[in-house]
Amino acid sequence: MKTIKRRIKSVSSTMQITKAMELVASSKQRKAKAQAEAARPYFETQYEMLTEIASEDDFSDTIFTKTREIKNRLFIVIAGDRGMAGGYNSNVFKMVAAAHKDDKNEPKIIAIGKKTVDYFEKRGYDVILKYPGFAENLKVGYCSDIANSAVDMFRNGEVDEVKIFYTAFVSSLQQNPSQLKLLPVDEFRKKEDGSIRLTSYDPTPEAVFDRLVPKFLLSIVFCAVRESYACEQSARRIAMESATDNAGQMIESLSLLYNRARQEKITNEINEIVSGANAI
Repeated sequence: MKTIKRRIKSVSSTMQITKAMELVASSKQRKAKAQAEAARPYFETQYEMLTEIASEDDFSDTIFTKTREIKNRLFIVIAGDRGMAGGYNSNVFKMVAAAHKDDKNEPKIIAIGKKTVDYFEKRGYDVILKYPGFAENLKVGYCSDIANSAVDMFRNGEVDEVKIFYTAFVSSLQQNPSQLKLLPVDEFRKKEDGSIRLTSYDPTPEAVFDRLVPKFLLSIVFCAVRESYACEQSARRIAMESATDNAGQMIESLSLLYNRARQEKITNEINEIVSGANAI
């Protein structure tokens, strides 16, 4: 009985912790969700602008749109700074591993999140930039550094492809691990809609396009970090809610076991008293 009672006390303490973590994650998730939704219009505007430039009649391929043989890759990987969030971190890492399993060379990594840094450093990857504790206090300047580094490495021929791995926020109950190719840009192709465009680009559409690509990558990194952080909090809230429910069920089972043991002890004591009385 003492062992069961001690176990009930221990589980009760754990349940209080998981409940508190659930409430904290729920509060952070609401704020992160609002921030992620607020960041999307900037990304959509950048996308529309690049699409419009690429659809110009006198637009030709630039260094950012020309495909080449892929020998080296750069992966921007976004995961969490802490665990206890279900499969949030591991799902992203599995996607990264699957993305280069057939490559001769391992990709270079820009790691966003403490768990990301730890995971890739332990496995011997070339982590060129590290951003632990990045998502909760997101700064546009850091996103600009990441985007500019990726652009410079691609322009200089150090890497032939740039991808970003993150978790897309669908709803509070659904988060999807996702990957997106950033460079070369091959999704902006001419779109003939019959409309007359009055915009002119100086000096050339290609020059404007090249100037906008780093800003476009910045907006993608910024939005991806926002969405991933919202997903992390949602995943942690769900995991802590599940842990709290499991702890409650365990306490019920232990309480039932304790009551049975207590009743058995009382019954044995009564039997001993009755047996002693009969013997007299």
